Amino acid sequence: MNPSTRALAGEFLGSAGLAVVVIGSGIAAQSLSPGDTGLQLLENALATAFGLTVLILVFAPVSGAHFNPVVTVVDILLHRRSWATAASYLPAQIAGCITGAVLANLMFDAPAIAWSTTDRSAVNLLLSEVVATAGLITVIFALVRTGRSAWAAPAVGAYIGGAYFFTSSTSFANPAITIGRMFSDTFAGIAPASAPAFVGAQLVGAAIGLLVVRLLFPVAAPDPATISSADTRATRS
Repeated sequence: MNPSTRALAGEFLGSAGLAVVVIGSGIAAQSLSPGDTGLQLLENALATAFGLTVLILVFAPVSGAHFNPVVTVVDILLHRRSWATAASYLPAQIAGCITGAVLANLMFDAPAIAWSTTDRSAVNLLLSEVVATAGLITVIFALVRTGRSAWAAPAVGAYIGGAYFFTSSTSFANPAITIGRMFSDTFAGIAPASAPAFVGAQLVGAAIGLLVVRLLFPVAAPDPATISSADTRATRS
């Protein structure tokens, strides 16, 4: 079954919002704390953690709030959903992140499109992306498969905020936002030449995360929120 227009709009808007938060807060951090990279990273991380939490809370009932191609693909593989979802969600996520990057640039009076010149090709950065993405997949699907999906928004926000500091790559962990960040030559940017290797590392990390989830959480438990909704519908019928 193909995703609804409403779900695709949710993925597009949520992904755009994510890019605005990540890139916009990076630009603001550079302006507010010039010369202090550590403080810039802290400001960027906090804004991203809070913003991502809110975006997931807002859009989860609409599209599932993936905002990330590897989350969509792993969800399909784990729960036997239709690949039509990926065919629709992935373009919406990528287009949303590019749109958000352009919007962030314009809000801070920068060129709408400015290809990033920040090289991120070092091996340690790629290893960090493997770790960051594997961890993200594990966090999300450990909660989903143990009936605790209501905790996904704060857990994912907290994880990404923390991963800004415990990974040397500052935890992109998302191919769509990696592509979006190419369009902004700012604190959060990534040079187009570095992006393919980052995406490859993220795919490896997603595969590792999938294996971890299958090993530790082989059977999906019923989600209490889903059960409650079903009970409510049955009572009304």
